[in-house]
Amino acid sequence: MDRAARPRPASLGNFQFGAVATETIEDALLHLAQQNERAMREAAGRQGHFRFRETRFVEFIFLLSEQWCLEKSVSYQAVEILERFMVKQAEDICAQAEAQVGDSERTEARNWRARMEQLCSKFVLRLVSCVQLASKLSFHYKIINNLMALHFLQALGYPYTKEDLLESELDILKSLDFQINLSTPLEYVEMLLEVLGYNGCVVPATQLHATCLTLLDLVYLLHEPVYKSLLRSAVGNTTPSQLQGEKFSSVEEDFMLLAAGIIAASAFIQNHSCWSEVMGHLHSITGIASGSIAEFSYAVLIHGVGATTPGRQQPASPVQAAWERAPPLRLPLPLPPRRAEGAEANSLPR
Repeated sequence: MDRAARPRPASLGNFQFGAVATETIEDALLHLAQQNERAMREAAGRQGHFRFRETRFVEFIFLLSEQWCLEKSVSYQAVEILERFMVKQAEDICAQAEAQVGDSERTEARNWRARMEQLCSKFVLRLVSCVQLASKLSFHYKIINNLMALHFLQALGYPYTKEDLLESELDILKSLDFQINLSTPLEYVEMLLEVLGYNGCVVPATQLHATCLTLLDLVYLLHEPVYKSLLRSAVGNTTPSQLQGEKFSSVEEDFMLLAAGIIAASAFIQNHSCWSEVMGHLHSITGIASGSIAEFSYAVLIHGVGATTPGRQQPASPVQAAWERAPPLRLPLPLPPRRAEGAEANSLPR
């Protein structure tokens, strides 16, 4: 189908704010906040730090979802499913290698190569299966069936069958213990926009929504450089250690911070004169320090325009100026509890 003639996903045009009761919004926001805290604690408590979010794979999922006219939420969830599946596979391969530590070096290397080759040989199939599974979670009436997936794979020259597709979906489900209904940053973005609308934010939520989707795509595509710049700021060093990177993993799982930073950057693009007011609303809603939100939005804007970070001695924008005035990001310690009012900050300031 021609790109110009392809219909746009419904999330860009049919999304409505202000249609839900305030009590429901409050409950949903509390649920997301608790879920976010739990994900951050689990990330901080994990040994090691695997990430699997290369730009080309994310772009593949985004383009495939667009070709199949799927909602943006489907593409984000497909990326989350794929990353967790590949991380689980990497962890299993490492565990198997440790279990065979008594084998000869040649045998161990041969087994390692065989496992990696098997994983890589089915990667495109796994990727398509992740999009299929995400589509089934989001739209029961508009799922990507096996025939559509099979035609796509065969057009790429892969001789897979319907049985291969079914087995691939089942492998992913079993690997993740059937826990694939994963949260995405989009849920947090749309929830915060809903609350901003109820709080009388000067920039309309519907106006911010489309820009937020574009910037969220950007962060997914440029995940590594965006978060590396945040890590360097957090530790005050251009070459963070491996241990510092592992401790920073909880920040990468902080979808509430990501959503707030995305909205702040969108507000600056839409109406930079109202940026400070939006920042104040986001701080009040999330409890995240304005400095952390400002720094995240600054990183998004800098990477969004493809520029290198200018010197901080002469701020070039209100975002950068706010960064100068606000406390910097702080490296979280493992299993950081939400600190009480007045407690010492030993984690990302909130």
